[in-house]
Amino acid sequence: MLSHFVGMAVVRRPPASLSSSAALHRRPPLPRPVFSYPRSLFSFSSPLGKTRICCSAQRQALFNRIAPIYDDLNDLLSLGLHRSWKRMCISWSGAKKGDRALDLCCGSGDLTFLLSQKVGLQGEVCGLDFSREQLSIASVRQDLYWKASYQNIQWIEGDALNLPFPDCYFDAITMGYGLRNLVDRQKALREIFRVLKPGSKVSILDFNKSTSNLVNTAQEWMLDKVVVPVASNYGLSQEYEYLKGSIAEFLTGKELEKLVDEIGFSKARHYEIGGGFMGNLVATK
Repeated sequence: MLSHFVGMAVVRRPPASLSSSAALHRRPPLPRPVFSYPRSLFSFSSPLGKTRICCSAQRQALFNRIAPIYDDLNDLLSLGLHRSWKRMCISWSGAKKGDRALDLCCGSGDLTFLLSQKVGLQGEVCGLDFSREQLSIASVRQDLYWKASYQNIQWIEGDALNLPFPDCYFDAITMGYGLRNLVDRQKALREIFRVLKPGSKVSILDFNKSTSNLVNTAQEWMLDKVVVPVASNYGLSQEYEYLKGSIAEFLTGKELEKLVDEIGFSKARHYEIGGGFMGNLVATK
């Protein structure tokens, strides 16, 4: 079991005395995550000098603040398209029934829940994030949208740069909108490489740093004229201004492919999706 390696991870199981249908309505409240691991520093510089995020404590505070409305804003700002992009990410991960899978920077759990359904009751899924508020919301959603397979999920507050798992442990790994924010992307990818089984894949979804001036201009317009103004209606304009700087400091698809190749992955391909606004890196160990 995963808990053998992470000690304080919380495992959710429906009471053994309840049937599946009864468990759907009578499952006890989920405890808030209380486990933690060391957090890593990260930073990026905004070309406009705005909303510079300098350390993990600031980033953690940022994601804790936006946690209550994070899912609603994702739906609103992407017109629901983020759900299709996430299903594509899961498909590219190669996860299948009975697999042990990891969702890094899991946030409120969208990819984690999709992985859970993919690997089924015979599989195991770990959702790891360093925002306790995001994990708490993921836990609530686990109860609210309960499916039988969700009992295979464990939530861990942890560090993507120092994963608390043994070598060659996972059959599939996903990461949604997390790699862009890490200070040491190479270290994060080395950790992914370490815990991934030979022949298995990692699928990483994020904003795309396009080489097309047209796409970049359209992306900047969306951020300036749509994303930040909408976020400001929730009192979170400063929290969402960081996006533009983080994308500017991110890697292009070709640069990501080169990076994972240098780390030792046998195959890598970056797909531009969502009209070039999003990208998905798929790498095989």
